[in-house]
Amino acid sequence: MTAQTSAPAIRPQPKGRRGGKRVAAAELLEAAVGAVPGGSARPGQQEMVAAIEQAIEERRHLLVQAGTGTGKSLGYLTPALLVDGPVVVSTATLALQNQLVEHDLPRLAKAVKPVLGREPTFAVLKGRHHYLCMARLEHSDEQDPGDTLFDEPGPKPGKWLGEAGRLGKQIQRLRDWSEKTQTGDRDELDPGVEDTAWRQVSMPARECVGAAKCAYGQECFAELSRVRAREADVVVTNHSLLAVDMLADRHIVPPHKLLIVDEAHELADRVSSAAQAELTPDAVDRAARRARPVIQPTAAEMLTEAGDALAVGLGETPAGRITGELPAMLREACTLLDAAARAGLDAIGDVKADDPDPVRKQQAKAVLDELSTTAQRLLEENDHDVSWVEKSDITNRRALVVAPLSVAGTLASGLYEDRTVVATSATLALGGRFDTVAKALGLPAEAPDGAHNWASLDVGSPFDYPKQGILYVAAHLPRPAASGLPAPAAEELLKLVTTLGGRTLGLFSSRKAAQQAAELIRDRTDLPVLLQGEEQLPVLVRQFKEDRASCLFGVMSLWQGVDVPGDACQLVVIDRLPFPRPDEPLAAARAAAVDAAGGSGFSAVSVPIAAVRLAQGVGRLIRATGDRGVVAVLDSRLETARGYGAYLRKSLPPFWYTTRSDVAVGALQRLATAPG
Repeated sequence: MTAQTSAPAIRPQPKGRRGGKRVAAAELLEAAVGAVPGGSARPGQQEMVAAIEQAIEERRHLLVQAGTGTGKSLGYLTPALLVDGPVVVSTATLALQNQLVEHDLPRLAKAVKPVLGREPTFAVLKGRHHYLCMARLEHSDEQDPGDTLFDEPGPKPGKWLGEAGRLGKQIQRLRDWSEKTQTGDRDELDPGVEDTAWRQVSMPARECVGAAKCAYGQECFAELSRVRAREADVVVTNHSLLAVDMLADRHIVPPHKLLIVDEAHELADRVSSAAQAELTPDAVDRAARRARPVIQPTAAEMLTEAGDALAVGLGETPAGRITGELPAMLREACTLLDAAARAGLDAIGDVKADDPDPVRKQQAKAVLDELSTTAQRLLEENDHDVSWVEKSDITNRRALVVAPLSVAGTLASGLYEDRTVVATSATLALGGRFDTVAKALGLPAEAPDGAHNWASLDVGSPFDYPKQGILYVAAHLPRPAASGLPAPAAEELLKLVTTLGGRTLGLFSSRKAAQQAAELIRDRTDLPVLLQGEEQLPVLVRQFKEDRASCLFGVMSLWQGVDVPGDACQLVVIDRLPFPRPDEPLAAARAAAVDAAGGSGFSAVSVPIAAVRLAQGVGRLIRATGDRGVVAVLDSRLETARGYGAYLRKSLPPFWYTTRSDVAVGALQRLATAPG
């Protein structure tokens, strides 16, 4: 290993000792599963525990693919408890973060206490904006309601007195809660409040003056959470905070020797999002309002004029990726905006603890600095960045966005130094290999000396996929049309859904296709159809679980976010292979860069993206050992496409495979008549 790949991870020292004898992680795993009536360690868990122990011992990073039902959280938490100092666990979703903090870790800590002789401690670490800010709360009644009521993009309401009244009641409830809460964590507020209310009492990290300059520094909830994290054995955080900490070098996450990245297939995208920046007319308007009390009127007027120029430029520029130079009108707007923001920053000067209102000055300084930095970044037109224009007719949103072409280099230099990294997910081996994901995560396929500085392991799944499910590819259907749901695919969908009598999760590539499918089933059957967008997603999922005759149809957020074990979901239908759309600017730019270098952008970028998405979608079917069902892919390319068809199939669980419609229908008929 050399510095080019990553610095060697520091070897964690064992802290799990009992009577001078080192405790093995396998003992902790046995204690943990033994605390559950009838519980026993699963082979995948045992294999995972041993591999993580070996990775720590050999100072080597590790990628572990662990399928649904493996019990991977115990598989990585038990060896983590033997590492000296805080161990950091990062998740992509709030659901998994809550699962770890509220269920898995408390049970594990109690179960291993007799083995370790003590009860391990744990803490959750979230972004500063997740915590109540006492300084903001003190001034919440002084803020312009427009700063919150109009924060969201979209048409501005003509009258908002009713909104302001509701907002005031929620602020008062937050005041009452502030006197009782021990953590200030928004997720512990029940019932919750609207985002507009929370924004008035929370502080984004960039706007915080810091504990030393704040009158409430000694009782700051965000700072207290960081103290708890430094003292805990296990710290649970999220990919977004991990990314911000790495990119901005903020040292929010405590120093640690072992980092476990769960839902690791999401990490690169979360880092990319954290490194993304944008300019919108609404954001410029908010910045001008926020800065006006602490800058000269001329500087505020410059900001307003720059925001107007940006609005005009965005109006004249079509949506999509900017492939050449920044259009002249947008370049002029960015130049004006940078000059106006820097003039405001010069007027504000340094923020001092004895300023009359350091919090307000820091807020103004932060938003102006962000505007200036983003404008300069866009004007530089760096080859390593991608810029595009976003437009939405629904919300009236207009934005000029810039993001890194790749974050692999950022991860390579910032994630692996001085620690061992274990990355795990149900979707890491694409086409049966880990190389693609490793490269995206900043790990080289081979180190310069020929030795890998990382190892990989697929521990499989406890599910018997060939017996529990069928993967049916409708190879007789024509290639999918450009958009929507083609008539042949619609008829195939209707046949499958009616045969089973509902119990169908439909995963569609576009909102148009989902709507067409919903209209078809509603018009031709009496089955209830739940369509994403017609109600809040948690409500739709709950209704889907409760009504065995129902169908739930939706788009990309359903591909990962739905967990419905049992017979409520026995058919998953995918209308087409989930390749990135041509209007996805980052994917298009990355593919173009590979093409320009003489490679195949489609093979190197589009196919792996589709593999991850498809594996996540297919994974919605079998969620427990008793589940049975059919995955139907209405895209013949999964069978007929030479090259990538086989690659995509290798990325999926090993279901029993067929291209015969009668086989799929027969299986659905048996499921429909099975006692339930």
